[in-house]
Amino acid sequence: MKRFIYILLFSSLGFLAFKAEDYFEIAKNLDIFAEVYKEVNTTYVDEVKPGELIRAAIDGMLNSLDPYTNFYSEAQSEDYRYQVTGTYAGIGSTIRRIDNYVYVESPLEDFPAHKVGLLPGDKILAVDGEDMKGKKTSEVTEYLKGQAGTTLELKIERLGEGTLTKTITRENIKMKNVPYYGIIEDGIGYVKLTSFTTNAGKEVRDAVVEMKQQGANKIVLDLRNNGGGLLHEAIQIVNIFVPRGETIVMTRGKFEEDNRSFKTQNGPVDTEIPLAVLINESSASASEIVSGALQDLDRAILVGRNSFGKGLVQTTKRLTYNTSMKITTAKYYIPSGRLIQRLDYEHKINGKAVAVADSVKQQYTTRNGRIVTDGEGIQPDALVDNQKYSEVAQALVQNNHVFHFANVYRSKHPTAELPMKFDISEEVYAEFKTYLNDKAYEYTTRTEQNIEMLEKQAKKDNYFVLLDAELAKLKTAMSSTKKNDLENHKQELKEILEYEIIKRYYFEKGKVEIAFDDDKDWAKVKELLNDTNKLNKLLNN
Repeated sequence: MKRFIYILLFSSLGFLAFKAEDYFEIAKNLDIFAEVYKEVNTTYVDEVKPGELIRAAIDGMLNSLDPYTNFYSEAQSEDYRYQVTGTYAGIGSTIRRIDNYVYVESPLEDFPAHKVGLLPGDKILAVDGEDMKGKKTSEVTEYLKGQAGTTLELKIERLGEGTLTKTITRENIKMKNVPYYGIIEDGIGYVKLTSFTTNAGKEVRDAVVEMKQQGANKIVLDLRNNGGGLLHEAIQIVNIFVPRGETIVMTRGKFEEDNRSFKTQNGPVDTEIPLAVLINESSASASEIVSGALQDLDRAILVGRNSFGKGLVQTTKRLTYNTSMKITTAKYYIPSGRLIQRLDYEHKINGKAVAVADSVKQQYTTRNGRIVTDGEGIQPDALVDNQKYSEVAQALVQNNHVFHFANVYRSKHPTAELPMKFDISEEVYAEFKTYLNDKAYEYTTRTEQNIEMLEKQAKKDNYFVLLDAELAKLKTAMSSTKKNDLENHKQELKEILEYEIIKRYYFEKGKVEIAFDDDKDWAKVKELLNDTNKLNKLLNN
């Protein structure tokens, strides 16, 4: 067996270019691996599964490199195909688990779940007669997925209507890269881009063309929380706003074929229209190519927070037995020449990647001479502090009280105002507070944490006897103050309620539109796009 495994693994390496001294190391370690595998398989006290052993070895090897180099078994091929194409066969709805059941989170418009009238908040009781109680989200997902054209019977519980049964025919679900676009106000056209799967460039181009025809004279591209995707789609999107022939990204890898330069190939839609891009800490990969290239070419202002910092390129490799792997083959550099990779996977400390050291970071310049820095992701031109939610708000969301109250509201109100006009009234907020009377949602404020730390330190320093009475007063005062937190944080909680409730009526579109009123990033981008002097100053400083 050892010889068989050794030959199989070694031969699968093919004719890759190794340094001469590597051959011995490879042969030696494959020999050791085969010996260990043979001993475990034949002598380990309990029965082992060979496939699981090998998979663990593969995963362990790849985990030592970076998080983006992954192996996909035949069973995982469907999930990987969805990552790349955004396409799967199912009912078209996101789901979430609360306690022992999975609930409908948000049906996608014009797909099966939406067509049969599923609503956010519906509790999934059974699929084709199989009880779903206690099942994980991933397990329920497997029941809902299947071949396009096949049907399933879904038993749900809906507040105010009781138990319902829906017969759903599965379809091929192609997730939209652009779930929303439109002219919001002041002639500002807004495009929400959530992924970079096939046709992302066309979807953005079509949205921009349509909005310009409707009178948009400024454009905002929202890349917040967009984890990236296909490189060529990123280039297509930049091409909408810059001329043909511009270099957008360069890749550099181990082999000559990995060293490439990618230019725009098509005629642009508009190279002059004022353009802003929203980014945050979860904007990664292709999102960073788009935002970084537009910044380096001084074609757009960036608003928000530093992006994730992923400057690595992955290539898909087809392997035997219908398996595949995604492997990092190059690093990418945007027009200024900077590499935006934030973590250094080559020089790990105690097995963990660390941030690129400040001492090796370099400064570059944009086309207009503005200074930008590598190794930090993409830095916005206008920084907006991240919105931080109060402890009471976090506790109410994490304990699903906002989710459940939205179901209660939907059961009593069959219709709702349009998202941009919808507000939580004082009467509804009073209902929410009443709803919470018998609900548990313990939380500790930062002030309480600090009091506890002070108490521990006082005990260590032998000052506790002196401070005991004062600390007790502080605790009593905090306890009294927390009782008023629902009032003290009323505006914040209203915003959260509005967001959750409006999903029950307007789904994904509602989620986007309801957020504009309270979005600090949107407020900042409006201010800048409506002030030509500020805009020009940012692009030229």
